[in-house]
Amino acid sequence: MRAAGALVVVLGRGGSKGLPGKNSRVLAGKPCAWWTIEMALRARCAGVVAISTDDAALKGIGKAAGARVVDRPEALAGDTATIDDAARHAVMALDHASCLEESDRARAVELDPVVILYANVPVRPEGLIDRAVELCESTGCDSVQSYAPVGKYHPWWMARIGEGGQVRPWEGDVLNHGAYRRQDLPPAHVPDGGIIVVRRRALFLKVEGAERGPHAFFGTDRRGIINPEGAVVDIDSEVDAMVAEAVLEKTGRGFRG
Repeated sequence: MRAAGALVVVLGRGGSKGLPGKNSRVLAGKPCAWWTIEMALRARCAGVVAISTDDAALKGIGKAAGARVVDRPEALAGDTATIDDAARHAVMALDHASCLEESDRARAVELDPVVILYANVPVRPEGLIDRAVELCESTGCDSVQSYAPVGKYHPWWMARIGEGGQVRPWEGDVLNHGAYRRQDLPPAHVPDGGIIVVRRRALFLKVEGAERGPHAFFGTDRRGIINPEGAVVDIDSEVDAMVAEAVLEKTGRGFRG
């Protein structure tokens, strides 16, 4: 793996309808976003670590934690703003940022891949950033995303409930696909929000053959890295916050398995 080659962008907007102020909420003695920034700064592969936000409190937290700060415009901070639009803005801003020394500014343009982290995810496995970047580097793929086993919420066990309470399979004709033991379910994984790593060419939609749509920035060669079930905790509700705080207080840093 190339040393100090990744540009790490932490995304955290101020507005949140589900849990207002979640990114700056204090968990186990530190603001939520601080945990993510701290982990990014510990990563061996990180060249520049920055937080992109429209929120004044988060800007202060990011600066105090040791990250570069990118002012996210209002147009990229609403409910309809996309992850890749915000990340592209942050990368372009950092490529020409006055907050960087001239030597760092020249180097930022060359940093690749781009690591995207969410500020509302205070709990991740130790070493996740380096593992994901190493997979991207070693395979030459366009992107790497982290996944978790779906556990008991397996797609085979999903159903449709009619107005009269009638139960029908979500897909197909056989309820539960005929599987009634968890051990009989085929492996299935869901994105867990722990990390996204993308090559610059993919982020800026320059990969030939990539399908159009909201996930075009993943490119064509997409890889996954698997985390243990429950190893990533993202804060979207009060219950999430309580779980994250309990994990952080127990481990002092994050999930260790």
